[in-house]
Amino acid sequence: MNAHLEDDIFDDDRHHHSHRSRRDASRARRPKRRGRTAVALLLAVAVIAGGGYLAFGSLRGIVPSFGSDAVEDFAGPGAGQVEITVEEGATGSDIGSALEEAGVVKSSGAFVQAAAAEPDKAAKIQPGTYELKKEMKASDAFTWLADNANRVAQGVTIPEGLWAVEIYERLSKATKIPVARYEAAATSEQLKLPTEAGGSIEGWLFPSTYEFPKDSTPVQQLDTMIAKTQEELQKADVPRARWERTLTVASIVEGESGAADRGKVARVVENRLADPTGPTVGMLQMDSTIHYLLKKRGTITTSDKERESDSPYNTYKNKGLPPGPINNPGAAAIEAAADPEPGKWIFFVTVDPDTGETKFATTTAQHERNVQEFCRNTGSCE
Repeated sequence: MNAHLEDDIFDDDRHHHSHRSRRDASRARRPKRRGRTAVALLLAVAVIAGGGYLAFGSLRGIVPSFGSDAVEDFAGPGAGQVEITVEEGATGSDIGSALEEAGVVKSSGAFVQAAAAEPDKAAKIQPGTYELKKEMKASDAFTWLADNANRVAQGVTIPEGLWAVEIYERLSKATKIPVARYEAAATSEQLKLPTEAGGSIEGWLFPSTYEFPKDSTPVQQLDTMIAKTQEELQKADVPRARWERTLTVASIVEGESGAADRGKVARVVENRLADPTGPTVGMLQMDSTIHYLLKKRGTITTSDKERESDSPYNTYKNKGLPPGPINNPGAAAIEAAADPEPGKWIFFVTVDPDTGETKFATTTAQHERNVQEFCRNTGSCE
Protein backbone atom coordinates (compact mmCIF):
# COMPACT_ATOMS: atom_id res chain seq x y z
CA MET A 1 0.00 0.00 0.00
CA ASN A 2 1.59 3.22 -1.17
CA ALA A 3 1.84 6.55 0.53
CA HIS A 4 -0.46 9.17 -0.95
CA LEU A 5 -1.01 12.90 -0.75
CA GLU A 6 -3.57 14.92 -2.63
CA ASP A 7 -2.61 18.41 -3.79
CA ASP A 8 -5.75 19.92 -2.31
CA ILE A 9 -4.65 18.96 1.19
CA PHE A 10 -3.14 22.44 1.36
CA ASP A 11 -6.45 24.19 0.61
CA ASP A 12 -7.79 25.76 3.81
CA ASP A 13 -11.31 24.65 2.96
CA ARG A 14 -10.30 21.04 2.52
CA HIS A 15 -8.77 18.34 4.69
CA HIS A 16 -5.76 19.17 6.86
CA HIS A 17 -3.68 17.06 9.16
CA SER A 18 -2.11 18.44 12.32
CA HIS A 19 1.22 17.62 13.88
CA ARG A 20 1.28 15.07 16.68
CA SER A 21 4.22 13.72 18.64
CA ARG A 22 3.89 10.03 19.26
CA ARG A 23 6.06 7.04 18.64
CA ASP A 24 3.71 5.15 16.37
CA ALA A 25 2.54 7.03 13.30
CA SER A 26 -1.23 7.27 13.78
CA ARG A 27 -3.91 6.78 11.23
CA ALA A 28 -6.27 9.29 12.84
CA ARG A 29 -7.31 12.31 10.77
CA ARG A 30 -7.48 15.80 12.16
CA PRO A 31 -10.40 18.25 12.20
CA LYS A 32 -10.48 21.16 9.78
CA ARG A 33 -8.78 24.33 10.99
CA ARG A 34 -8.32 27.68 9.32
CA GLY A 35 -5.42 30.08 9.29
CA ARG A 36 -2.66 27.47 9.14
CA THR A 37 0.92 28.68 9.22
CA ALA A 38 3.39 27.71 6.53
CA VAL A 39 5.17 25.40 8.97
CA ALA A 40 1.93 23.58 9.80
CA LEU A 41 1.26 23.14 6.12
CA LEU A 42 4.73 21.77 5.60
CA LEU A 43 4.12 19.11 8.22
CA ALA A 44 0.81 18.06 6.65
CA VAL A 45 2.26 15.80 4.01
CA ALA A 46 1.52 12.24 2.91
CA VAL A 47 -1.28 9.93 3.81
CA ILE A 48 -0.39 6.23 3.82
CA ALA A 49 -3.32 4.90 1.84
CA GLY A 50 -4.16 2.92 -1.27
CA GLY A 51 -2.51 3.93 -4.53
CA GLY A 52 -1.38 7.37 -5.65
CA TYR A 53 1.64 9.55 -5.11
CA LEU A 54 3.12 12.13 -2.79
CA ALA A 55 2.70 15.62 -4.20
CA PHE A 56 5.56 17.07 -2.19
CA GLY A 57 6.40 19.22 -5.18
CA SER A 58 3.27 21.26 -4.54
CA LEU A 59 4.94 22.67 -1.44
CA ARG A 60 7.48 24.60 -3.42
CA GLY A 61 6.69 28.28 -3.31
CA ILE A 62 4.13 27.80 -0.51
CA VAL A 63 6.58 27.30 2.34
CA PRO A 64 9.32 29.94 2.44
CA SER A 65 11.82 27.65 4.13
CA PHE A 66 11.29 24.78 1.68
CA GLY A 67 14.65 23.38 0.66
CA SER A 68 16.53 25.60 3.09
CA ASP A 69 18.56 24.75 6.20
CA ALA A 70 15.91 26.23 8.48
CA VAL A 71 15.07 22.91 10.13
CA GLU A 72 17.32 21.07 12.59
CA ASP A 73 18.98 17.87 11.47
CA PHE A 74 21.49 15.37 12.80
CA ALA A 75 24.76 14.92 10.96
CA GLY A 76 24.38 11.13 11.03
CA PRO A 77 25.05 8.36 10.38
CA GLY A 78 23.61 7.46 13.79
CA ALA A 79 24.09 4.57 16.19
CA GLY A 80 22.13 1.99 18.16
CA GLN A 81 18.73 0.83 16.99
CA VAL A 82 15.05 1.62 17.52
CA GLU A 83 11.84 0.32 15.97
CA ILE A 84 9.33 2.66 14.37
CA THR A 85 5.88 1.65 13.16
CA VAL A 86 4.30 3.36 10.17
CA GLU A 87 0.60 2.59 10.33
CA GLU A 88 -1.91 2.61 7.51
CA GLY A 89 -3.44 6.06 7.26
CA ALA A 90 -0.45 7.85 8.81
CA THR A 91 0.45 11.32 7.52
CA GLY A 92 3.97 12.41 6.69
CA SER A 93 4.02 14.59 9.77
CA ASP A 94 2.91 11.59 11.85
CA ILE A 95 5.88 9.64 10.55
CA GLY A 96 8.24 12.55 11.14
CA SER A 97 6.89 13.04 14.65
CA ALA A 98 7.34 9.36 15.48
CA LEU A 99 10.92 9.52 14.22
CA GLU A 100 11.63 12.70 16.18
CA GLU A 101 10.13 11.40 19.41
CA ALA A 102 12.16 8.18 19.13
CA GLY A 103 15.34 10.17 18.59
CA VAL A 104 15.86 8.94 15.04
CA VAL A 105 15.73 12.42 13.48
CA LYS A 106 16.32 15.78 15.14
CA SER A 107 13.11 17.32 13.80
CA SER A 108 9.98 16.23 11.98
CA GLY A 109 10.49 19.10 9.55
CA ALA A 110 13.85 17.71 8.44
CA PHE A 111 12.20 14.41 7.55
CA VAL A 112 9.40 16.18 5.67
CA GLN A 113 11.89 18.24 3.67
CA ALA A 114 13.89 15.13 2.79
CA ALA A 115 10.74 13.37 1.57
CA ALA A 116 9.51 16.44 -0.30
CA ALA A 117 12.71 16.50 -2.34
CA GLU A 118 12.04 12.98 -3.70
CA PRO A 119 8.27 12.47 -4.18
CA ASP A 120 8.68 9.34 -6.31
CA LYS A 121 10.65 7.64 -3.58
CA ALA A 122 8.24 8.92 -0.91
CA ALA A 123 5.38 7.19 -2.73
CA LYS A 124 7.03 3.85 -1.93
CA ILE A 125 6.71 4.17 1.85
CA GLN A 126 4.39 1.45 3.11
CA PRO A 127 2.85 0.64 6.50
CA GLY A 128 4.98 -1.63 8.65
CA THR A 129 7.63 -1.79 11.35
CA TYR A 130 11.13 -0.53 10.56
CA GLU A 131 14.38 -0.75 12.54
CA LEU A 132 16.45 2.43 12.35
CA LYS A 133 19.39 4.02 14.16
CA LYS A 134 19.19 6.92 16.58
CA GLU A 135 20.44 10.36 15.49
CA MET A 136 20.27 9.63 11.77
CA LYS A 137 20.42 12.29 9.10
CA ALA A 138 16.78 12.86 8.07
CA SER A 139 17.47 12.07 4.43
CA ASP A 140 19.04 8.75 5.45
CA ALA A 141 16.03 7.88 7.60
CA PHE A 142 13.72 8.73 4.70
CA THR A 143 15.71 6.57 2.28
CA TRP A 144 15.58 3.68 4.74
CA LEU A 145 11.79 3.90 5.11
CA ALA A 146 11.30 4.12 1.34
CA ASP A 147 12.89 0.68 0.93
CA ASN A 148 10.23 -1.96 1.70
CA ALA A 149 12.93 -4.56 2.21
CA ASN A 150 13.72 -2.84 5.50
CA ARG A 151 10.37 -3.64 7.08
CA VAL A 152 10.81 -5.79 10.17
CA ALA A 153 7.28 -7.12 10.59
CA GLN A 154 6.39 -10.08 8.40
CA GLY A 155 3.03 -10.11 6.68
CA VAL A 156 0.36 -12.72 7.35
CA THR A 157 -2.14 -13.42 4.59
CA ILE A 158 -5.70 -14.35 5.48
CA PRO A 159 -7.55 -15.83 2.45
CA GLU A 160 -11.25 -15.29 1.82
CA GLY A 161 -13.74 -17.69 3.34
CA LEU A 162 -11.82 -18.98 6.36
CA TRP A 163 -13.58 -19.69 9.63
CA ALA A 164 -12.47 -17.68 12.64
CA VAL A 165 -10.80 -20.74 14.17
CA GLU A 166 -8.74 -21.17 11.00
CA ILE A 167 -7.74 -17.51 11.09
CA TYR A 168 -6.51 -17.86 14.69
CA GLU A 169 -4.29 -20.73 13.55
CA ARG A 170 -2.77 -18.68 10.74
CA LEU A 171 -2.20 -15.70 12.99
CA SER A 172 -0.63 -17.91 15.64
CA LYS A 173 1.73 -19.47 13.12
CA ALA A 174 2.89 -16.04 11.97
CA THR A 175 3.13 -14.32 15.35
CA LYS A 176 4.00 -17.31 17.61
CA ILE A 177 1.18 -16.22 19.92
CA PRO A 178 -0.83 -19.25 21.13
CA VAL A 179 -4.19 -19.87 19.48
CA ALA A 180 -5.80 -19.81 22.93
CA ARG A 181 -4.94 -16.12 23.27
CA TYR A 182 -6.74 -15.32 20.03
CA GLU A 183 -9.74 -17.32 21.16
CA ALA A 184 -9.77 -15.35 24.40
CA ALA A 185 -9.35 -12.06 22.52
CA ALA A 186 -12.38 -12.86 20.36
CA THR A 187 -14.63 -12.67 23.41
CA SER A 188 -12.72 -9.97 25.28
CA GLU A 189 -14.59 -6.91 26.52
CA GLN A 190 -11.71 -4.85 25.13
CA LEU A 191 -12.48 -6.00 21.58
CA LYS A 192 -14.02 -3.29 19.40
CA LEU A 193 -16.66 -5.53 17.88
CA PRO A 194 -19.67 -3.56 16.60
CA THR A 195 -22.95 -4.12 18.40
CA GLU A 196 -24.37 -5.24 15.05
CA ALA A 197 -22.25 -8.41 15.35
CA GLY A 198 -24.30 -9.60 18.29
CA GLY A 199 -21.18 -10.62 20.20
CA SER A 200 -19.92 -13.06 17.55
CA ILE A 201 -16.69 -12.31 15.69
CA GLU A 202 -17.38 -14.77 12.84
CA GLY A 203 -17.64 -12.86 9.58
CA TRP A 204 -15.93 -9.73 10.92
CA LEU A 205 -12.28 -10.72 10.35
CA PHE A 206 -11.57 -9.25 6.95
CA PRO A 207 -9.33 -11.37 4.69
CA SER A 208 -6.23 -9.48 3.59
CA THR A 209 -2.48 -9.34 4.13
CA TYR A 210 -1.54 -7.70 7.42
CA GLU A 211 1.72 -6.53 8.91
CA PHE A 212 1.15 -6.22 12.62
CA PRO A 213 3.71 -4.51 14.88
CA LYS A 214 5.78 -7.11 16.74
CA ASP A 215 4.42 -6.00 20.10
CA SER A 216 0.75 -5.90 19.06
CA THR A 217 -1.69 -7.97 21.10
CA PRO A 218 -4.27 -10.43 19.76
CA VAL A 219 -7.01 -7.94 20.61
CA GLN A 220 -5.26 -5.21 18.64
CA GLN A 221 -4.75 -7.51 15.67
CA LEU A 222 -8.37 -8.65 15.62
CA ASP A 223 -9.50 -5.04 16.02
CA THR A 224 -7.52 -4.14 12.90
CA MET A 225 -9.31 -6.83 10.93
CA ILE A 226 -12.71 -5.85 12.31
CA ALA A 227 -12.10 -2.22 11.38
CA LYS A 228 -11.23 -3.29 7.84
CA THR A 229 -14.52 -5.20 7.57
CA GLN A 230 -16.42 -2.09 8.58
CA GLU A 231 -14.53 -0.08 5.94
CA GLU A 232 -15.53 -2.58 3.25
CA LEU A 233 -19.19 -2.51 4.34
CA GLN A 234 -19.13 1.28 4.11
CA LYS A 235 -17.49 1.13 0.68
CA ALA A 236 -20.35 -1.11 -0.45
CA ASP A 237 -22.86 1.45 0.92
CA VAL A 238 -24.38 -1.06 3.33
CA PRO A 239 -26.48 0.61 6.09
CA ARG A 240 -25.34 -0.27 9.61
CA ALA A 241 -28.67 -1.94 10.31
CA ARG A 242 -27.90 -4.46 7.55
CA TRP A 243 -24.22 -5.08 8.31
CA GLU A 244 -24.69 -8.48 9.97
CA ARG A 245 -27.24 -9.66 7.43
CA THR A 246 -25.01 -8.61 4.54
CA LEU A 247 -22.01 -10.41 6.03
CA THR A 248 -24.14 -13.53 6.54
CA VAL A 249 -25.24 -13.54 2.90
CA ALA A 250 -21.70 -12.68 1.77
CA SER A 251 -20.29 -15.59 3.75
CA ILE A 252 -22.68 -17.98 2.01
CA VAL A 253 -21.72 -16.47 -1.33
CA GLU A 254 -18.05 -16.92 -0.42
CA GLY A 255 -18.61 -20.52 0.58
CA GLU A 256 -20.65 -21.46 -2.47
CA SER A 257 -19.47 -19.56 -5.51
CA GLY A 258 -16.70 -19.16 -8.02
CA ALA A 259 -15.24 -15.73 -8.58
CA ALA A 260 -17.41 -15.02 -11.64
CA ASP A 261 -20.67 -16.18 -10.06
CA ARG A 262 -20.85 -14.30 -6.75
CA GLY A 263 -23.52 -11.85 -7.88
CA LYS A 264 -25.71 -14.68 -9.19
CA VAL A 265 -25.32 -16.78 -6.05
CA ALA A 266 -26.30 -13.76 -3.96
CA ARG A 267 -29.42 -13.43 -6.10
CA VAL A 268 -30.30 -17.10 -5.61
CA VAL A 269 -30.05 -16.58 -1.84
CA GLU A 270 -32.38 -13.59 -1.98
CA ASN A 271 -34.83 -15.31 -4.36
CA ARG A 272 -35.14 -18.33 -2.10
CA LEU A 273 -35.65 -16.18 0.97
CA ALA A 274 -38.27 -14.10 -0.79
CA ASP A 275 -40.43 -17.09 -1.88
CA PRO A 276 -41.62 -19.22 1.08
CA THR A 277 -43.86 -21.23 -1.26
CA GLY A 278 -41.28 -21.72 -4.02
CA PRO A 279 -39.32 -24.86 -4.91
CA THR A 280 -37.21 -24.64 -1.73
CA VAL A 281 -40.16 -23.38 0.41
CA GLY A 282 -38.08 -20.54 1.82
CA MET A 283 -35.10 -22.69 2.78
CA LEU A 284 -31.63 -21.88 1.46
CA GLN A 285 -30.51 -25.53 1.27
CA MET A 286 -26.83 -24.56 1.13
CA ASP A 287 -24.15 -27.19 1.74
CA SER A 288 -21.76 -24.49 2.92
CA THR A 289 -23.81 -23.95 6.08
CA ILE A 290 -23.58 -27.68 6.85
CA HIS A 291 -19.83 -27.59 6.26
CA TYR A 292 -19.60 -24.74 8.77
CA LEU A 293 -21.69 -26.65 11.27
CA LEU A 294 -19.48 -29.73 10.95
CA LYS A 295 -16.25 -27.74 10.39
CA LYS A 296 -15.72 -29.86 7.32
CA ARG A 297 -13.46 -28.99 4.39
CA GLY A 298 -12.58 -30.77 1.16
CA THR A 299 -16.03 -31.46 -0.30
CA ILE A 300 -18.72 -29.48 -2.12
CA THR A 301 -21.60 -31.80 -1.23
CA THR A 302 -23.25 -33.18 1.92
CA SER A 303 -24.83 -36.52 2.79
CA ASP A 304 -28.39 -37.20 3.90
CA LYS A 305 -27.07 -37.99 7.37
CA GLU A 306 -25.19 -34.70 7.58
CA ARG A 307 -28.36 -32.84 6.68
CA GLU A 308 -30.29 -34.38 9.58
CA SER A 309 -28.91 -32.00 12.21
CA ASP A 310 -31.36 -29.78 14.10
CA SER A 311 -28.82 -26.98 14.27
CA PRO A 312 -30.06 -23.54 13.14
CA TYR A 313 -27.13 -23.60 10.71
CA ASN A 314 -28.79 -26.50 8.88
CA THR A 315 -30.43 -24.59 6.05
CA TYR A 316 -31.99 -27.83 4.75
CA LYS A 317 -34.28 -27.89 7.78
CA ASN A 318 -34.60 -24.25 8.76
CA LYS A 319 -36.09 -21.44 6.72
CA GLY A 320 -34.32 -18.15 6.34
CA LEU A 321 -30.71 -17.21 6.98
CA PRO A 322 -28.51 -19.00 9.52
CA PRO A 323 -27.92 -17.16 12.84
CA GLY A 324 -24.83 -15.38 11.48
CA PRO A 325 -21.93 -15.54 9.02
CA ILE A 326 -20.45 -18.96 8.29
CA ASN A 327 -16.98 -17.67 7.35
CA ASN A 328 -15.14 -14.39 6.81
CA PRO A 329 -15.97 -13.06 3.34
CA GLY A 330 -13.86 -10.82 1.14
CA ALA A 331 -14.69 -7.57 -0.63
CA ALA A 332 -16.11 -9.19 -3.79
CA ALA A 333 -18.55 -11.33 -1.80
CA ILE A 334 -19.60 -8.35 0.33
CA GLU A 335 -20.23 -6.29 -2.81
CA ALA A 336 -22.26 -9.15 -4.31
CA ALA A 337 -24.37 -9.49 -1.17
CA ALA A 338 -24.93 -5.74 -1.04
CA ASP A 339 -25.97 -5.56 -4.70
CA PRO A 340 -26.90 -8.98 -6.17
CA GLU A 341 -27.06 -9.45 -9.92
CA PRO A 342 -30.62 -9.13 -11.24
CA GLY A 343 -32.23 -12.43 -12.20
CA LYS A 344 -34.85 -15.07 -11.36
CA TRP A 345 -32.49 -17.96 -10.63
CA ILE A 346 -33.51 -20.34 -7.87
CA PHE A 347 -30.92 -23.08 -8.35
CA PHE A 348 -27.24 -23.44 -9.14
CA VAL A 349 -24.74 -26.26 -9.24
CA THR A 350 -21.02 -26.39 -9.97
CA VAL A 351 -21.13 -28.83 -12.85
CA ASP A 352 -17.34 -29.09 -13.14
CA PRO A 353 -15.47 -28.84 -9.81
CA ASP A 354 -12.12 -28.83 -11.65
CA THR A 355 -12.87 -25.67 -13.61
CA GLY A 356 -15.41 -24.16 -11.23
CA GLU A 357 -18.03 -23.92 -14.00
CA THR A 358 -21.37 -23.21 -12.38
CA LYS A 359 -24.78 -23.32 -14.03
CA PHE A 360 -27.88 -21.50 -12.83
CA ALA A 361 -31.52 -22.43 -13.35
CA THR A 362 -34.94 -20.89 -12.85
CA THR A 363 -36.90 -24.16 -12.85
CA THR A 364 -36.55 -27.53 -11.18
CA ALA A 365 -36.35 -29.29 -14.56
CA GLN A 366 -33.43 -27.10 -15.68
CA HIS A 367 -31.68 -27.70 -12.40
CA GLU A 368 -32.10 -31.48 -12.67
CA ARG A 369 -30.37 -31.42 -16.06
CA ASN A 370 -27.49 -29.45 -14.55
CA VAL A 371 -27.26 -31.90 -11.66
CA GLN A 372 -27.01 -34.79 -14.13
CA GLU A 373 -24.13 -32.99 -15.83
CA PHE A 374 -22.43 -32.69 -12.43
CA CYS A 375 -22.96 -36.42 -11.89
CA ARG A 376 -21.44 -37.30 -15.25
CA ASN A 377 -18.41 -35.08 -14.62
CA THR A 378 -17.72 -36.34 -11.12
CA GLY A 379 -19.18 -39.84 -11.01
CA SER A 380 -20.37 -39.12 -7.48
CA CYS A 381 -24.12 -39.59 -7.90
CA GLU A 382 -24.21 -43.38 -8.33
